Amino acid sequence: MKKIAIIAHDGKKADMVAFLKDHIAHLSGIEIVATGTTGTHVAKAGLEVDAKLSGPHGGDAQIAAMVAEKEIKAVIFFRDPLGKHPHEPDVQMLLRLCDLYNVPLATNPATAHYLINGMFEEGEKV
Repeated sequence: MKKIAIIAHDGKKADMVAFLKDHIAHLSGIEIVATGTTGTHVAKAGLEVDAKLSGPHGGDAQIAAMVAEKEIKAVIFFRDPLGKHPHEPDVQMLLRLCDLYNVPLATNPATAHYLINGMFEEGEKV
């Protein structure tokens, strides 16, 4: 089963839930891992999710470790580009590891749409 990670900064959590609901048909065969608070929002929307710690408490680092262990096939991280985040070093580590291990990373809904749809193209090995 494919496993994706989802993360959303506070101002983007509603966008993440809406995005996931819009792509629910594609997600039926996908295991979703999320940082804690994002996972709580997603679970309240009725989706099954494996919630880790919240981002500021180490959740970004937990997901980064899963990327390094090659457990995650893709990351969708709706970032707030205008906000300050105390756990920014963990965020940067996650982004760097996605690049290092060639894990697809979407940081906005438009790119996430293409990522999700691309995962289901015939012959795709994501």
